[in-house]
Amino acid sequence: MAGGTGYIGQRLVATLAARGHRVRVLARAASRARVPAGVTAVVGDALEPRSYTAAVEPGDVIVHLVGTPHPSPRKAAEFQRVDLASIRAAVAAAAAQRASHLVYVSVAHPAPVMAAYIAVRAEGEVLIAAAQLTATILRPWYVLGPGHRWPLALIPIYAVARKIPALREGAERLGLVTVAQMVSALTLAVEIPPARGTRRVVSVPGIRGAALRAASAVDGRI
Repeated sequence: MAGGTGYIGQRLVATLAARGHRVRVLARAASRARVPAGVTAVVGDALEPRSYTAAVEPGDVIVHLVGTPHPSPRKAAEFQRVDLASIRAAVAAAAAQRASHLVYVSVAHPAPVMAAYIAVRAEGEVLIAAAQLTATILRPWYVLGPGHRWPLALIPIYAVARKIPALREGAERLGLVTVAQMVSALTLAVEIPPARGTRRVVSVPGIRGAALRAASAVDGRI
């Protein structure tokens, strides 16, 4: 797993380990202490494909959670340097090491804001498709949790938008999910892979319901 010491990653690592999975976390030396006991830490750089060599074995599932903390429009350069470089490295490693499945957290789109962030995440999806990897792509918009709760103030606006036919689809696509829902959806993605050679795209409603079993066709969406 790349990004296993982060906001979602730490919770997912703990969940997978508790469910009996053998988890290896690619982490920088400075973050190694954040890898829990019982989980293998592989010291390396998630921006470099060669760092994955010791972390990935043929048939493994790669979970990519690397990203710029607290994304904002002013961080366009960081999105290129960190977010895009890391998924490019993960895709290269998945192909070279013959990983069985790549799980990638992208972002909901289209959207009226965060153009640079969306462009980089969408490019990550293109890289996955071009490499013809078996993959699950999750597209949350904003993940609620400790320290990440300010969008709760927008709930009344979402409620109104869902009642207006022209706005309903956008309100669902750009809806809010909780960190617990993300961990549940990611866990199911690991445990229930799509058909070999296919890409499964999971939107906000699918993340909320963690209904991954329904999407197994090429470019299938839930």
